[in-house]
Amino acid sequence: MENKYILGTTENKDFLREQRDILLNFGHGFVSPEGGAYYLGDAGEPWKDRPRETWITARMLHVYSMGAMLGHKGAKELAASALKGLIGELHDDEHGGWYAGKRSDGEILPDKQCYAHAFVILAASSAVLAGIDGARELLDDALSIYDKYFWDEEIGLSVDTWDTDFKVLSDYRGLNANMHTVEAFLAVADVLGRFDMKDLSVKVHVDGDAGSVYRKRAGRIIDHVIGWASENEYRIPEHFSEEWEPDLECNKNKPDDCFKPYGATPGHGIEWARLITQWAVATYKIGEASPKISVNADATTDEATAPNMDEAAAPYIEAAKKLYDRAVTDAWNADGAPGICYTTDWTGAPVVHDRMHWTLAEAINTSAVFYRVSKADIKRYAADYERYMRYLDEYVIDHKNGSWYHQLDRDNHVIGTVWPGKSDLYHAVQATLIPYAEHVGVSIAAAIRGE
Repeated sequence: MENKYILGTTENKDFLREQRDILLNFGHGFVSPEGGAYYLGDAGEPWKDRPRETWITARMLHVYSMGAMLGHKGAKELAASALKGLIGELHDDEHGGWYAGKRSDGEILPDKQCYAHAFVILAASSAVLAGIDGARELLDDALSIYDKYFWDEEIGLSVDTWDTDFKVLSDYRGLNANMHTVEAFLAVADVLGRFDMKDLSVKVHVDGDAGSVYRKRAGRIIDHVIGWASENEYRIPEHFSEEWEPDLECNKNKPDDCFKPYGATPGHGIEWARLITQWAVATYKIGEASPKISVNADATTDEATAPNMDEAAAPYIEAAKKLYDRAVTDAWNADGAPGICYTTDWTGAPVVHDRMHWTLAEAINTSAVFYRVSKADIKRYAADYERYMRYLDEYVIDHKNGSWYHQLDRDNHVIGTVWPGKSDLYHAVQATLIPYAEHVGVSIAAAIRGE
């Protein structure tokens, strides 16, 4: 057994710290002259012929804001450059909000995406924590636009896509954007709870304490997701009609779509499991084991360090574990090779066998989180974490050029049919941080700021 794969060991902490530094160094070339993020290639070179997209720019602002708080050389300047892109070339000064992106010729990518706007909120929250100039104004703008156009207070979910002028709303509804909305809402709740943000104009759009409002909104989304999942053997429907009726056949003719694939997406089940747990721990103030404890697959449960589960939180943690269990059972080693397949049908049979790096990153995070909040099965989660770490090191890390391969085929050979190159650092960097965050119930940037 190699200690560098074992949760809680000095060797594993050092391994993740080393990988984090490699990742942050890899991404330095993302900045365009106007600040919008270039899509990164196999060796970190900017692919200047591709659009500079808002969601990638926001992710890079988030990552390098965390890098700045961690002391990474040049990170604050890189974060400032990404923020420049979000308040500059990617911002729609006429209609408000953010374009999907800018093409290489400077023309806009049409539509206003909930997905991208959620990442702007996340990024602005992290930039506030890192003290990046203009971050508070960016957060104010992002929250105001989101509240005005994307949040549906009546149902407690977010709509998906507007036209560029915010006049025509698509009848598509989706959970990918809502998942990242939960992430963003939890992050902004942590920021609003930490700082005196009374000058934010978003106060006119919400009632009561802004931080608690966003945490409650995240909980409303989560309640919907758990309900849909529980009716579907914990395989989460991803695509919906305007009336929020599940569309289980969506994109059946394009099953490997990078944002709207057909069928169930096990990686999202795993990611939802972590976010639900984060929300439950924060909302109900349940305890958690220390991330500093070294564990292995032969460990016994230490009842003295196990958390005390609030009765109200328990159903959420239970549902989160069912989502994780379903995803891992369906998708890990489903075709005779290690790795988590991208999608399955509604019986759990793999549809797209490719392995995406972000799915592994979420599996690393969620197995570590469940170890922290579990009284039972900690041996299982420790073993899962070790398995994911080993797979990461053997197949997913590019030990020559840096960063992680974004897509592998069913035999774990590198391909780029869905995700060519290495677009950004968001999932990978978070997977080097979340396993050892001080508190499960705190968003990762706020956890770093609190250390």
